[in-house]
Amino acid sequence: MIKQIVFLRKRDDLSMDQFMDYYENQHSRLSQKMGAKPALPNAQRYVRRYVTPQPNPLTGEVIHPGYDCIMEIWWNSLADYQAAMNGLSDPAMLDVRKADELQLFASNSNPVCLVEEHDSPMGPNGEMMQVQLVPQD
Repeated sequence: MIKQIVFLRKRDDLSMDQFMDYYENQHSRLSQKMGAKPALPNAQRYVRRYVTPQPNPLTGEVIHPGYDCIMEIWWNSLADYQAAMNGLSDPAMLDVRKADELQLFASNSNPVCLVEEHDSPMGPNGEMMQVQLVPQD
């Protein structure tokens, strides 16, 4: 499993509520509105995690991380990820995507990473835990 993470900063003139509303109701559905079926081919999960800075438990200082949202998409393989990235950069849709991003994000230049995850055993007897995703109707 491959996970892509993108760190996103909202436009300064948007409140966090406005940012979340636009992202959830417009931007996250853009591919679907543009006719892509499915919206993110071969993606297994697409999640937005909105950041609320908290006091550091050691210093009490609240430090904004510089990003307002961490977007994650899971892919079954590197080939699935690369095929999706090729599709997202299709010139026929690229200008629409860039314009929509500028309604929401401070820039089109956002850090994009692939991550390798390692889990620690967290079960009551030291066993590995498993999360199972089940499609909803």
